Amino acid sequence: MIIKHLKNKLRVVSGIKHFFLFAKAVFGAVILLRGLFPNAFADEVVADPHRFDDAIAAFEAADKASMPEPGKVLFLGSSSIRRWDTAKAFPEIDSINRGFGGSQTSDCIYFFDRIVSPYKPKVIVLYEGDNDIGAGKSTEQVVKDFETFANQVRVKLPGTKVVYIPIKPSIKRASLWNKMETVNQEVQTLAANSNALYYADIATPMLATGSPPDESLFAKDGLHLSDKGNALWASVIGPVIEEALEE
Repeated sequence: MIIKHLKNKLRVVSGIKHFFLFAKAVFGAVILLRGLFPNAFADEVVADPHRFDDAIAAFEAADKASMPEPGKVLFLGSSSIRRWDTAKAFPEIDSINRGFGGSQTSDCIYFFDRIVSPYKPKVIVLYEGDNDIGAGKSTEQVVKDFETFANQVRVKLPGTKVVYIPIKPSIKRASLWNKMETVNQEVQTLAANSNALYYADIATPMLATGSPPDESLFAKDGLHLSDKGNALWASVIGPVIEEALEE
């Protein structure tokens, strides 16, 4: 009886030992896979689009009062668009400004049917990605979100062109520039292989004097553009919009 009890106890101890050895092996494998494929295990950063409910409702109220005619150029994106007097910068272009500060690419995707497709724009000028990287999103996620947005345009607005303004180098987010540049390069490649995507390279002239860029291009916060910065953008983006409109 005692011998049988001891044997059973040994089996339990042996089972526990094997369990821990197995768990250790699994844990080691997970660590190894994380090292080899870090992006596969990366948690996707999700921004709550409802923080912009009031801003989107205000756009819709303006549309209800006076709906823009179809075929215009739609400026869409974060505060770099919202703060920019695009009508003044491009007086020769019939345009709509739907910038909402703090937005990310995912927000443009979420509100697409409310502040993009209703206007049936001929060209969309998009500035997003800056806040995406600032919020901790991976370069892969930002590029993927842009591809999702571009696909929405292709499916819901066939014939509409997208002019992508690359993520700008800035003083405030200088430490994030490598990631931002990676996103820009990926999107530039996408644009080079598409008849519907255009890349307006504002980053190169902004870095003409080195990195980080000249302070005179920015407002006091080192993030948003000064009048000089906006003028530089207009000189680059204007010809690209004209090209997109002509094709």
